[in-house]
This record gives sequence, C-alpha cells and structure tokens, in this order.
Amino acid sequence: MSRPLLILKLMRPSQWTKNAFLLAPLIFSMHLFELPYLVTALRALAVFCLFSSVVYVVNDIADREADRLHPIKRMRPLAASTLSVAMALFVLCVAAAAGIAIGMSLSWKFWFAAGSYVALNLAYSFGLKQLILVDVFVIATGFMLRVLAGAFAIAVVVSPWLILCTLFVSVFLAVSKRRAEILLQSVSADFSARPVLREYDISLIDQMMTIASSGMAISYALYTVAERTVNIFGTENLIFTTVFVIFGIFRYLYLVKRHNTDDNPTHLLLTDMPMLINVMAWLVSCVLIIYFNDLKSWML
Repeated sequence: MSRPLLILKLMRPSQWTKNAFLLAPLIFSMHLFELPYLVTALRALAVFCLFSSVVYVVNDIADREADRLHPIKRMRPLAASTLSVAMALFVLCVAAAAGIAIGMSLSWKFWFAAGSYVALNLAYSFGLKQLILVDVFVIATGFMLRVLAGAFAIAVVVSPWLILCTLFVSVFLAVSKRRAEILLQSVSADFSARPVLREYDISLIDQMMTIASSGMAISYALYTVAERTVNIFGTENLIFTTVFVIFGIFRYLYLVKRHNTDDNPTHLLLTDMPMLINVMAWLVSCVLIIYFNDLKSWML
C-alpha cells in the first residue's frame, strides 16, 4: 500500500460519519437550504473530521503495542509498522493545523465545544477508557458535543429533547461496541482486551442496550410532538418518522446479535443495505416534512 493510502488509513475517514451529528442542528433549525448556514455547518464538520483524526492518531501511537495483539487493529499502519511514529506525528500536526485554519472564524462557543471534544477524547485514550461505565459515557458526551458544536457554529438553539436523544443513541452504540469487544476476546486466543472489559458481561450489556434503545425511541418520539417542535415546524407530522427510528433500532440489534465479533458499529451501519436505506428514508422524510409546506397540507 502506498504512503498516501497508509496516511489516509491512519486518519480513519470511515469514522468521520460519526461527525454527521453536527448537521442535525442545521436540518432541524430549518436552515438546510440557506447557503451561508450550510457552508458554515460544513466548515464545522470539516474541523471535527480533522480533529477526530488527530485523536485517532494519538490513540494509535499510544496503543500500537497492544493493537499488535488485536485480531483486527493489528492491521492499522502503526501497529503493522507500515508507517513510522514520526510520520504519524507529522500527520497529526498537519491535521490539527488544517482544522484550526478552516474553523478560524467560527464562534468561540464552537471552539469551546471542539476543544472539549479533543480534551475529553485524549483523556479517554490515556485513562478514562479503563473505567467501567465512565468509558461509555465519555463516548456519549463526545456525540453530544458534536451536536452542540453544530448548533454553536450556526448560532441556533438545540432542543433539549434532541440532546437527550443523542445521548441515548451514543450510549447505545458505545455499549454495543463493548459487547462486540467482549465476544471478540472470547474467540481469539491471542487477544487480551483492556482490563475494563472484564467488569462487563453480556447480560449486563444487553440490559444496558435495552434501556438505551428504549430511551432513544421514547425521547425521539417526544421530541417530534413537543410543543416547541410543533410550533417551529408548524406540523405534528414529524411523528411519522419515528417508524424509521424504531426499525433502525431493531435492525441494529439484529446486526449486533448476528455479527457477534464485529467490534466496529460504524462498519455495521455502513455495510448493511437495509440500514442505509432506512437512514436515507428517515432523512428524506424529515426534510420533506420540515421544509415543504405543500406536503404538510396534503398530509393534514
């Protein structure tokens, strides 16, 4: 593999899809088709993609020895020694500088959220990931910071229900990742996962997933019919999009149980066609209901 491709692999662009949470405030603030808002939101998205790559590079440098024993992570450039630590540090510095340059004119609130995101993830890499439950909630906080950063970038207010829904979604994904890691350790004789996973068990994880998925469905449904939501959008029809959320939860639970040793939730989401179609259907439905008045009047 060529060096540019190794650098790209090091930056983990497949993980950038998580930063799509930054665009939620843009969509639900009814500014999606206004160019200044769209450009600003995309700049904020680019900053977080680069900053998340910075965190991934730092994590790969710190964990390269342990990753060499992992059945999947051992293929990462640093663990496989196909890329040097010096080159990784150079990539880290370039990505950080590019992110700062792209977001230079964004608000201080956005930079507070972005800085908190980086600091929290570095703390996670160097210690917090070893604390039971704390590791899950650090990941969840990272997703909520993404949503807040997206709102701060375009100077809009985010519904508390949307924040709550983001919390449950991120806890759900984080817990499912822990489940897969536990199962992966059980089927790999050479791989010894980090100590905190010994504090979890499948029964506890499944209970946590049930609670998180229930909270996700309920909080989203309540958001769609909340007084503030109805007043802003002028319709209660957003409740109909709940069916896509519930289907997505059930489909993901099915995938997690079927693909027991895949410890990458993003990979599951991006490679399952029914899930991709469902996400697109949810997104299109939200946009149509929120932005097209003719459709609103037709559905009433």
